[in-house]
This record gives sequence, structure tokens and C-alpha cells, in this order.
Amino acid sequence: MLQVQYIREHKDAVLKGLDKRNFADAENILNQVIEMDENRRNTQKQLDSTLAEGNKLSKEIGALYKSGEVQKANEVKKRTGDLKAKSKELGESLSNLEEGLKELLYQIPNVPNELVKKGSSEEDNEVVFEHGSIPELAEDAKPHWELAKEYDIIDFDLGAKVTGAGFPVYKGKGARLQRALINYFLDKNTAAGYQEVQVPHLVNEASGFATGQLPDKEGQMYHVTNDDLYLIPTAEVPVTNMYRNSLLQEKDFPIKLTGYTPCFRREAGSYGAHVRGLNRLHQFDKVEIVRLEHPDNSYDALTEMVEHIKGILQELKMPYRILRLCGGDIGFTSALTYDFEVYSTAQKRWLEISSVSNFETFQANRLKLRFKNKEGKSTLAHTLNGSSLALPRVLAGLLENCQTADGIKIPEVLVPYCGFDLIE
Repeated sequence: MLQVQYIREHKDAVLKGLDKRNFADAENILNQVIEMDENRRNTQKQLDSTLAEGNKLSKEIGALYKSGEVQKANEVKKRTGDLKAKSKELGESLSNLEEGLKELLYQIPNVPNELVKKGSSEEDNEVVFEHGSIPELAEDAKPHWELAKEYDIIDFDLGAKVTGAGFPVYKGKGARLQRALINYFLDKNTAAGYQEVQVPHLVNEASGFATGQLPDKEGQMYHVTNDDLYLIPTAEVPVTNMYRNSLLQEKDFPIKLTGYTPCFRREAGSYGAHVRGLNRLHQFDKVEIVRLEHPDNSYDALTEMVEHIKGILQELKMPYRILRLCGGDIGFTSALTYDFEVYSTAQKRWLEISSVSNFETFQANRLKLRFKNKEGKSTLAHTLNGSSLALPRVLAGLLENCQTADGIKIPEVLVPYCGFDLIE
């Protein structure tokens, strides 16, 4: 979340950034934040003053009793009682103001980077890079859900029987290809200096709030009510929360982590051909990269992450493009996001397979993730994350773009991982 001091000192810049997002009632909410923070600080001063006066009088009481001035000691004692009551009242007011301020701040999204353009939807996103030529397929080329059934490698009906729609069962070479992609992505990430971690697939409420999934995306998350835990929508949540309430040193940067997890998203209200098959699932596999960076280096790190994912897609020989998201499409917590899309020749549409984002201090402020700079001052770190990669649409693109008269030809770089070069 945004820092109150930053809002106070850069209100016009915050308003200008939030305008890119078309954030309604921004000025009113910012004014409420500033006013509530002023009340909070005044209440804190009153409380500190009252407590200090009470402590001073408490010391006087002992001295008065020792000197035999009992009546005067009792009068002072009554005064300390009044101060205790006042301190309690001020403490409750301060707690209410702090909670109200936090609730207001939770409503405010991150301020977009200056590169982010104003826009209302994905139609306003900017294409900043394209690579590869779209393959020419036979006229009878099929979408991946038909190929999955024909080659018996993914069973959507069986998954619906076991659980429900959006929970496919991968079979035979389909399961092996899925495992091959996971291992390939992890190997590429670790070779680039990311430390592999295995993390829980459920998180507590504090973790959800710290990375910004709560309260913004609460309706999209599966909630285990008896234990008040949430199934993770991405490895970003548990991996980043490893550093919640941490104080780092400058020498610790960069911190580069990667992890594979299943991901769970309710995706309520999504219907139609655009979400058919692997295009949108309630459970899917993803390999994530997460970075914690010094603020001076975070945008260089973002560029490095983008280049890393470009290298993977080029090895897979998939046609792709990169979009810089506009203000109306960028995520709540992000300052700058690049989306990667692969072209599905059979569906004749682009499929998003990765988002790479710099959150600047937005998550770190919620996480209480700080480092000591050279002057010894505690400063918020920057956090970044990206999909490297999400499997369903990568797999969909591979199946559709690599289909031939003989079967589905596996990209050369994956053959050592899956042990076959053709799905027949």
C-alpha cells in the first residue's frame, strides 16, 4: 500500500497516477487519508503527553508518602486516575483511527510508473515487442481441446467428474510433457541465478494482505473456512511472504527466488469459447520468479526478468509478443507490468502466458520489508515477480502450433526432459 507520508508530500503526483487507472473518487479518498492521519498524529501526541504526565505524577506520589504529605499524595493519586482514564480513551481513539486509516489505504491501488499510459481496458495496452513468425497450419488444424481428446493426453470430462469444470486430468504423454515443462522452466531459472524453493500451497490471511491479494481479490481465492486459510493463486504469495517483517542489509540484494506450485483461482463468471480447454482453469501449474531489490536497481531487474522470459520462449520457438499494460488494465499492486502473449494459430488469437511486474514499495510497505541503507536508515525494499512460466497456455500454444500430419512435434529443447519427440 502507499505510504501516508508519500501521499501527503506528493498528493498531486498520486492523483495524476491514479487518473491513469480511472480510479474513482481519488481526491476524496486521499483527502480523507490526510485528514485521518492528521487526527491520528494529534491523538498520538495527546496520548504521549498524558502518559508522560501520569508517569511523572506516579513518581511524585511515592515521594509525598515518604515525606508524610498523605493528603497531597491522595490528591495527586486521584489526578493520576483521571489521566489513566484519559489515556485509555485516547488509546482507543488512536486504535480506531489507525484501523480506519489502514482500511482507506487498502482501497488505493499503486501509482503507475510514468511509462504507463492512461487507458480503460486491454484494448489500450501497447505492443512493445514481437518475435517469431506465425506458423502456417493445414486448413483442418484443430484447437488444443480437440487435440487433447484425439491424442488422449488431457481429459477435461474426467476432471469435471472428479472435481468440476476447470480441473483437467493430464494423462500419459500429456502428463509427461507437463512435468517436462516444469523441470525445464525451473532449470532455466536456477541457471539464471534464482534459488529454487518449495513453499506451502495454502497461506494465512496476513500473507494474502501482505502481497495485495486481500482484500482486492478475495472473491477469486478459494477459502478454507474452518482453518481460515487460502489456496494460493500464485507462488508469488508464499514466496514473497518468506520475507514479511524482515530487515535486510544492502549486501543481501538482489534476492532471486523461483518456485513451482499449483495455483488455484475461482475465476467466477467466465464462460464462452475464449475460456475453453486450457485457456482458463481453476487449478493450473506455474513456475514463478520473485525478486527483492534495492530501489535503485529494481527497473534494471525488471528488464532482466523480461529478457530472461524472452530467452525461454525463443528456445521453445513460439511466436510471442510483449505488451506494456495501460492504467486501466494493470494490476492493483503493480507500478509497471509487461504481459507476454503467445499466438495460438488454431484459435487465431493471442494467449497471455506471463505477467512481469515491479511493485516498487507497494507490497514491501504491507510486508514491512525493509533494509538498512548505507546511512543506517531503515528503508522499504522493492519487490518484483513474474510467471516463468504459466503452463496451461504454453501447453495450448505448443499443441496447436506444433501439430503436423504425423502428430504433435515436441520442441527440441524439451525432448531431453520428456523423453519423446512426437505425440502420435
